[in-house]
Amino acid sequence: MKYVLAIALFALNVNAGMIEYKQGDTTCEGYLAGDTASGKRPGVLVVHDWMGLGKFSMAKADELAKMGYVALAVDIYGKGVRPASPKEAGEQAGKFKSDRALLRARILAALDVLKKNEHVDPNHIGAIGYCFGGTTVLELARTGADIAGVVSFHGGLDTPTPGDAKNIKGKVLALHGADDPYVPAAGVAAFEAEMTKGGVDWQLVVYSGAVHAFTNPGAGTDNSKGAAYNEKADKRSWEAMKLFFVEAFR
Repeated sequence: MKYVLAIALFALNVNAGMIEYKQGDTTCEGYLAGDTASGKRPGVLVVHDWMGLGKFSMAKADELAKMGYVALAVDIYGKGVRPASPKEAGEQAGKFKSDRALLRARILAALDVLKKNEHVDPNHIGAIGYCFGGTTVLELARTGADIAGVVSFHGGLDTPTPGDAKNIKGKVLALHGADDPYVPAAGVAAFEAEMTKGGVDWQLVVYSGAVHAFTNPGAGTDNSKGAAYNEKADKRSWEAMKLFFVEAFR
């Protein structure tokens, strides 16, 4: 199936709402947005940062839907688990970062939901993630899932199983802040080596003057805190993602 998804394409019949799905015995609650009026479309998973599913990732799903995709903002933590503070967020994110098998199971469950959606072409699926979500979409790729590509926005690039890069079937795009203290140069170099050794079609874009969370206006603008919004990097990274998916879904 051939897609002509212009970067400025806006769907005319976008519907959105909350949906429930299961991973094992855990109920998750995601947010699905997409045009339901004109045939099957590529689907994109959107994975939240450490604060869990919320307005930020849901808004990204809406933006993708207006571009012509069917987007599912996923719920890694489970229904009703919404951290109220950085401490709680750290505990939740740490739980999944220390148990990559569980993290992979949660994102694979969401992938299954999106692939089975009647408006989605299951042969054209992608995923994007922010911070913790960036780590998650990279782990999804490492499972060998049949997806076209993944995009990490200021995500953690590390993994306890770098050899799994050989399983990656789709393209990989990592969008990284040059001054991100949470993903230092050594981590970036390890990621590059992992992707190269695994034979992955990968790209790494580094934004000068940007630190962690550079897409999130709620992070403030003080780089000295390690996480801060950077308007230029935010806009450039979104454009990079658009072009990436045009190629990946071609």
